[in-house]
Amino acid sequence: MSITRITDVIEPSVFTRYTIQRTMELSELIKSGIAQNDREFDALASGPNVLVNMPYWKDLTGDLEIMDDTGETSPGKIEAGKDMARKLGFVKSYGANALSSLLSGDDPMRAIADLFAAYWNRQYQKILLAVLDGIFDSPSMADKIHDITGASDSDAQLLSGKTLLDAIQLMGDAKSAITGMMIHSATETHLAKNDLIKYEKESGGKVEMPYFMGKRVIVDDSIPVDTKTGATIVYLFGEGAIAWGNGSHPDILQTEVVRQGLSLAGEDILVNRRISILHPRGVKWVEPNDGTEKAFPKLTELATGANWVRVYEPKAVRIVKFVCKIT
Repeated sequence: MSITRITDVIEPSVFTRYTIQRTMELSELIKSGIAQNDREFDALASGPNVLVNMPYWKDLTGDLEIMDDTGETSPGKIEAGKDMARKLGFVKSYGANALSSLLSGDDPMRAIADLFAAYWNRQYQKILLAVLDGIFDSPSMADKIHDITGASDSDAQLLSGKTLLDAIQLMGDAKSAITGMMIHSATETHLAKNDLIKYEKESGGKVEMPYFMGKRVIVDDSIPVDTKTGATIVYLFGEGAIAWGNGSHPDILQTEVVRQGLSLAGEDILVNRRISILHPRGVKWVEPNDGTEKAFPKLTELATGANWVRVYEPKAVRIVKFVCKIT
């Protein structure tokens, strides 16, 4: 009797392409527009070095001058700034025993790839939340945080349409850029109880997506909620607030099937590697000066405020942290 093994159904290059494509299709971050993936950032993620320099032009400043028939104008100058992203590298592997039930399917590679894509989708949201912890722990992002949990009136501490508008106002005249939000499922329930959530079907789809005041809602229980005080976080995003790049390197196999020949019964290991950029536009990564050299940062380092500094003007950073209560 012949046995179908992972090595018989996985073609690494096809598996890699399909898994990345499916991850993008599944990602609520991508579908909501909060994160944008394009060829430019794929190329940056695939390029040399682990730090990616992204120069930009600062906005023009200075007062108007009054025309006169004498004198000369005083030319201003345009200044350049530098944003910087950090490449991220992750790997995950599964043995054949964990996947063996799939090998009898009509398309086992697609089944395995779909499971891996769903896994990566969940992990990227976890990675983003670590990045958000880090950037909002940076003193440079203090004016992008709206915290109402210390209000003297308990009703004024609650998430509502009015308090959300106050949080969005941190964007000033760029507030129309806010198009999405990320909340805990308990926060979604709070909004639904108050008839503040609307569910709309996606174009051509059967799945209903939640919207709050016209903002696309992403629900993720990794966002903290204090069950005693009801305090929680609402992250507000603008279109393309997060740049997402999927990279590759010729010396790093993105998909690899390893046969464990020394195993008594034999075992196949499927390894999947990702080189990525998941960068909040306008908040510069600052490489830790701890005397060690590392290829890629840990999630704890991404969540450290000292490793981030805002370089865009506040309203050009399309992310707001809203700290409120739901009970």
